Amino acid sequence: MDYIEVSMSGLSALAAETLPAELAEFGFEAFSEEEDGKLSAFIPSRSFDEMPVANFLEERSSSMGFSYQVTRIPARNWNAVWESEYDPVFISGRCMIRAPFHPPHPDALFDLVIEPKMSFGTAHHETTRLMIETVLETNIRSRKVLDMGCGTGVLAILAFKMGAAGVVAVDNDEWAFANAIENTARNNTGEIIVIKGDASAVKEGDFDIIMANINRNVLLGDLPAYQVLLARGGVLILSGFYTADLQAIIEKASSLDLHSTGFRELNKWVVATFTK
Repeated sequence: MDYIEVSMSGLSALAAETLPAELAEFGFEAFSEEEDGKLSAFIPSRSFDEMPVANFLEERSSSMGFSYQVTRIPARNWNAVWESEYDPVFISGRCMIRAPFHPPHPDALFDLVIEPKMSFGTAHHETTRLMIETVLETNIRSRKVLDMGCGTGVLAILAFKMGAAGVVAVDNDEWAFANAIENTARNNTGEIIVIKGDASAVKEGDFDIIMANINRNVLLGDLPAYQVLLARGGVLILSGFYTADLQAIIEKASSLDLHSTGFRELNKWVVATFTK
């Protein structure tokens, strides 16, 4: 699967903050921001509608004064980038996320071996790190867990290693689905149930914990489904959106009897928790 990269430079602080949320409306699902006013946005080529995006970029670049370039990235090059930049990550002094070619950390309580390929979830992105930090602080043992938009399966694998009673991982992307299965086997967590689909593919509920690291629009659309799948008193952990989107997430959740219990931020990205 090819990806489309939109590279933008000369961005103001305001543009760097608002553009990711706006591009997410067009289906862009990953962003990389640098300190010198540069931002890259990525979307699977099969989801890329060129004309509306081109019109949007022309209007925004003209009004905000930045330049941009659109590049198609073949799958083999995308994988090479992942492998060349994939360094191990040690989180909260407890959880190690590493590739198969990295040695384990001697102090890691939870050692996760993740080969990302083209799937999202190596803890290098702020949202994955925030999710892992929050999961590490959550009582997982003997609880039933659902990981929506599982990507590599990293959160599901961590939940299993933390003693979850059962874990279901779901992703609607074929590559992520296959990659999650590979990674659960690699970590001896093959009991995790991996499903290809969206929230509608989950037929049984009463989950004690639901984790969803996706994006603002999907979360807003799927919150009613999460509310149904979550057990009374259960915990919902959400990320994949910016600080500017937090209020919209909280308002939608509140309308569904999902009550905000806190949030934390990292470089304008947010993780928020709710209870039912």
